[in-house]
Amino acid sequence: MLDQSRTPIFTALKQYIDDGVLPFHVPGHKQGRALPEFKAYVGERVLAMDLTCVPGLDNICNPHDVIREAEALTAAAYGADYAAFLVNGTTSGIQAMILAVCQPGDKIIIPRNAHRSALGGLVLSGAQPVYIEAGINHDYGISMGITPEQVERALKEHPDAKAVFVISPNYYGTVPALREIAAVAHHYGVPVLVDEAHGAHLPFHPALPASAMAAGADLAAVSAHKLAGSMTQSSFLLLQGPRLDPRHVKAALNLSQTTSPSYILLASLDVARKQMALQGRELLQRTLEVAGWMRRQLAQVEGLSIMGDEVAALPGCMALDPTKITVNVQGLGLSGYEMEAILRREYRIQVELSDLYNVLLLISIGDDWETGAQLVAAFKDIAAKRAHKNVVRFCPPLPAIPPMAVLPRAAFYSQVRSLELEDAEGEISAEAITAYPPGIPLICPGEIVTREVINYVNLLKKEKADLQGPEDPELEYIRVLKDTVSIVEHDKAGRSELA
Repeated sequence: MLDQSRTPIFTALKQYIDDGVLPFHVPGHKQGRALPEFKAYVGERVLAMDLTCVPGLDNICNPHDVIREAEALTAAAYGADYAAFLVNGTTSGIQAMILAVCQPGDKIIIPRNAHRSALGGLVLSGAQPVYIEAGINHDYGISMGITPEQVERALKEHPDAKAVFVISPNYYGTVPALREIAAVAHHYGVPVLVDEAHGAHLPFHPALPASAMAAGADLAAVSAHKLAGSMTQSSFLLLQGPRLDPRHVKAALNLSQTTSPSYILLASLDVARKQMALQGRELLQRTLEVAGWMRRQLAQVEGLSIMGDEVAALPGCMALDPTKITVNVQGLGLSGYEMEAILRREYRIQVELSDLYNVLLLISIGDDWETGAQLVAAFKDIAAKRAHKNVVRFCPPLPAIPPMAVLPRAAFYSQVRSLELEDAEGEISAEAITAYPPGIPLICPGEIVTREVINYVNLLKKEKADLQGPEDPELEYIRVLKDTVSIVEHDKAGRSELA
């Protein structure tokens, strides 16, 4: 049994500072002496902790000392065989997962609503995505997850696929049948990669949905900074089982992660892991009680709808993380964007996100009864000032996934031109357009722009929905490939040849 009370990196960092070492190494601010204005605000100790890989502090690219010990403690705490600390955020972990399993041209089964970091992984690896459409919760206008049946169909149709990529939980806290998905994928001999950015707290309380490791996933990228208490941009990459070589995964990670890690971030991961391992259940118990009370209070407010456990009956969802509270505000005659603005402007409260219908509240171990009550009071006050009017904003069914002409990597490296969206039908898109709601790309790089997609974008623009991804924020123009080509095949070296 490993001693979870230990903090190897944090302890070594404090020792280095206490020893009074005179630094003739980077960073050049030399413990803040070169940055007095910043030091005066954040404090001398923070800048003293901003160190580099020196003797006694290990090396993140090839850890053998305190980082290696801290990673072993993390693996044990999360039920994994191996763990790696990430200081480039979960983005670097997601890209490393895809790089570790896919060579150029290899297929990967992936949800259509995957995070943009996964698209980056497709570009970097040269992989060919086989998209699965996530379910839609039409009451809240949000995407859900994929099902085991969809995964099995995709693997039957694409027996040469190298991996299955899954999101669990998604941004709104919905969790797919991950254990069953893993069983299906393993039956076909392929590993399961999980974007677990929103699940760093799951292993530490029995009332929460199963974590990726508990459900049998092979690799998971986990945002410790989101819900486990570490600092922004600090995450874990977890691995278990015999299907993947941890040395190869580490080599892939070293391609996407910095060689100059922030020791402040590393130390925060170290301490956050210790806290969750030793006190996580107690801290999460309070979090769940506060979140449950907030849900009940908000559900009583006329004009608000709170997404609850009923979503577990929908395709692509088997459970809901109760620490994520999705509040539909249409009954107040507001969009989620308008509610977010009111909360920030008039009540100095910032929500996690907003969309056409909802605002999303993230309740963590950093919340308590006081912060929960303050937020509930703000919602009640806003509702009391409004004449309730149910406004149904239009969110039609998504258009069909456009046909792929070239792989995302080829689209990224091609020469492009800017064209008016109205005139782009039949062209090959060089960028993604993602609609919120429901958070699913309408088109991805390498796909053919269809009239259906153009009409849908125009419709959402009229509804003032959030459209992300294109270079032109007004989406009057779209970047397309300069030379329109037919569908391509990619050989293992990643070269493109006209079919």
